[in-house]
Amino acid sequence: MEGAEEIQKTPLENQDLDFNFLHQTVGVFVAEYGWYLLLMTVCLYMLIQHLVNKRDSQSSSASEPVQDPISVAARLEALAASRQKMQDELDAKAALFREKQQQLEEEKRRQKIEMWENMKQGKSTKGNSKIAQSTEEASTSTSTLKPKTEKKALRKSGYNPLSGGGGSCAWRPGRRGPSSGG
Repeated sequence: MEGAEEIQKTPLENQDLDFNFLHQTVGVFVAEYGWYLLLMTVCLYMLIQHLVNKRDSQSSSASEPVQDPISVAARLEALAASRQKMQDELDAKAALFREKQQQLEEEKRRQKIEMWENMKQGKSTKGNSKIAQSTEEASTSTSTLKPKTEKKALRKSGYNPLSGGGGSCAWRPGRRGPSSGG
């Protein structure tokens, strides 16, 4: 029995599971394939997130409460009523615009008829209105007309821009044709 006690006193060690050996093996593996492991981990995380979001969206769409037809019909009627109100406002604005356009066309037509009548009588079509306005202004205004003052001419009377004289630029275009050379 003495031999059996010796066996029990000595600690049991497994040489295959040595911690130092395991540490060295894992370190070499991570050093060789670390970037690949990181990339696979990120892809796996993104795939799991995508599947969870997809499942949540499917469950939320399936769990939406079914709306009763009465509330749907009421909402559709309110929508139709608001659309009809906007259409009525638009129609009213369009009718106002058409009425203004007709008034403008009627005014233009009346002016053309008046101009035609003046032309038949031999009167000036545009001059009459200006003369009538000026006579009305002259009769209503009490001030006298001022005579025009003589203005100084900007350039001499003999100035001709095409003559080429008197300017600081004396450039002239060169001869056309090939250059003469020997």
